Amino acid sequence: MKLRALALIVAVTAAACVPATPSLAADAPYDVLVFSKTAGFRHDAIPAGIQAVRDLGAANNFTVTATEDAAVFTAANLAQYEAVVFMSTTGDVLNDAQQTAFEAYIRGGGGYVGVHAAADTEYSWPFYGTLVGAWFASHPAIQQVNSRTEDRANPATSHLPQVWTRTDELYNYQTNPRASAKVLATLDESSYSGGTMGADHPITWCKTIDSGRSFYTGFGHTQESYADANFRGELLGGIRYAAKRAQADCRPENGYTPLYNGSTTGWSQAGPGSFTNADATLSSTGGLGLYWYSAKQFGTSYSLKADFRITGDSNSGVYVGFPNPGNDPNIAINQGYEIQIDATDTPDHTTGAIYNFQSANIAARDAALNPPGAWNTYEIAVEGQRIRVYLNGSLINDFTNTDPARNLDGYIGIQNHGSGDQVSFRNVRIASGDSAQQAELFTTASGVEPYTKAGAHNGQTLGYIEPGDWAAYNGLNIGGSTSLRARVVSGGPGGQIQVRTGSTTGPILGTVNVPNTGSWDTYADVTAPLTGVPAGSANVYLTFTGTGTGLFDLDDFTFVRGGSPTGPVKGLAGKCLDVRGAATADGTQIQLYTCNGSGAQSWTVSGQTLRALNKCLDISGGGSADGTRVQLWTCNGSGAQNWAAQADGSLRNPQSGKCLDVAGGVSTDSTVVQLYTCNGSNAQKWTLPA
Repeated sequence: MKLRALALIVAVTAAACVPATPSLAADAPYDVLVFSKTAGFRHDAIPAGIQAVRDLGAANNFTVTATEDAAVFTAANLAQYEAVVFMSTTGDVLNDAQQTAFEAYIRGGGGYVGVHAAADTEYSWPFYGTLVGAWFASHPAIQQVNSRTEDRANPATSHLPQVWTRTDELYNYQTNPRASAKVLATLDESSYSGGTMGADHPITWCKTIDSGRSFYTGFGHTQESYADANFRGELLGGIRYAAKRAQADCRPENGYTPLYNGSTTGWSQAGPGSFTNADATLSSTGGLGLYWYSAKQFGTSYSLKADFRITGDSNSGVYVGFPNPGNDPNIAINQGYEIQIDATDTPDHTTGAIYNFQSANIAARDAALNPPGAWNTYEIAVEGQRIRVYLNGSLINDFTNTDPARNLDGYIGIQNHGSGDQVSFRNVRIASGDSAQQAELFTTASGVEPYTKAGAHNGQTLGYIEPGDWAAYNGLNIGGSTSLRARVVSGGPGGQIQVRTGSTTGPILGTVNVPNTGSWDTYADVTAPLTGVPAGSANVYLTFTGTGTGLFDLDDFTFVRGGSPTGPVKGLAGKCLDVRGAATADGTQIQLYTCNGSGAQSWTVSGQTLRALNKCLDISGGGSADGTRVQLWTCNGSGAQNWAAQADGSLRNPQSGKCLDVAGGVSTDSTVVQLYTCNGSNAQKWTLPA
């Protein structure tokens, strides 16, 4: 405590002498630990870096403790701090006990900020590699570079220009962090010498780890960096994000195509008012109008993202699923759905609401929302007639269209509400190309034929499917896909659809189980997660397996991007839903266990199913008696594998009307979970990945 008090005195004194960066928001007070121990090369910029963080703290309502004593890494001491900054640390700086304490701190909700040589630290500690995102490989001489700002909504980078020209020591990394982190900025290797990562060279990124947050920037080698207002702003934004004083979508993002990122090609104005276009930012003027993307309409499976900022109590929204409006914005209002943007209003008219239809989860929305004047990010995931709204990476609304006069395929647009409403948008992008592919429109095939059938989309299915048959579809854009959804119909034995690329014997990306749907006139949607999906376009082969003849018909299929949250399911005592022994055999027991980040605790929410290790959370025998075993089982579309999240935090199986329960309410590792009468106890409260 004496060290901390001394740091406060130094910080206040320094702030009185050195101009500080102005506050971005009136944050609640918090505490930051700056750690700068080195066991390898020591950067002479470390003192300047520490002083910069102290200046930022004095101006932005956080206290700073600076130390090189690794003994402070205990559970009790770390609990004081909302974020820990690794300021150009090098080498092995923590012992085993200190590593254990720090990992628990992060996984339990603590924040990490890594600066420059923080990536040159703890090479033999796997968790740290996950935390920092990528380890250092090499660097050329200090020189000028063009840094391209990829994410201009994140609090660390929203103030930066599209291209930031600066001088620093530029790291190459052993791996590209993009697969596990949200990349905020990249280096243009054509603007300097010595880059080894090619066209995609991340330099700044962020991510989440369980309940914790991580931010890293490779800049900060030189003393001059810490006097640079732009770099100070980046440090402040990274600290505020890590300390949960600012929100951001730091989920990995791949497979998106820009609809607007400076160019308005393909956009049209309907109705009065307009949007100005400057600095890759659209800003509304007048209204009530609609700026819509007229170049293409989208099917009922896509992920739309848009960054937005409002001033004061302004009003706007993002529209999806409307027909061509011509010059009449009311068509979007009356036949589409508006995801509202409004700082204050009634619950079904405020930010995150499906306007006039369904309020957002207000508590979740408030926790995820940055205030007026700051940037936010929407993801609007459309699957069939379902809309899921994510705000800064958190699910805040889940709505299903039941209005026969509305359908979610169509156009997308943004609203300019009126002269008193000022809203700006950046980086509108879509993971598209995942519209339904009609199965009968194959490139080549063996054994199967188109079959004219009532109820089929486009009037035909892919029929006569027998074991060993296949169909190929060339040039499908599948990059970034996380699952495949298929519309099937079967009065026969059912079977499997294997998703492959390259050939009929290519790698299997996923296997969709097709049940008997009840009759040859009863259609059903079935899904399966995908892994190892190549970037961009590929030749896709669907190979069919099963037992018997006349397996099923395939109507259409969709490669789905986004909208399938994956991560731990947390329950009693903060422990995780776990597949015992990480086994994949049907019938493997599901249990409660200390969270460890393993694949046995990584669950994907897909519709009303929970999937791990490519199988589903299942009730043994489809039973309904209290104490019925809950297990891992091959996904089969049955009611025994449906779980509906309830407002009280429970997971209810609609077929039995009972809840997922920790046996005996005991939180000891390896306690089994079971089906049990819903009772509202803590043994039945679960937090799903968002």
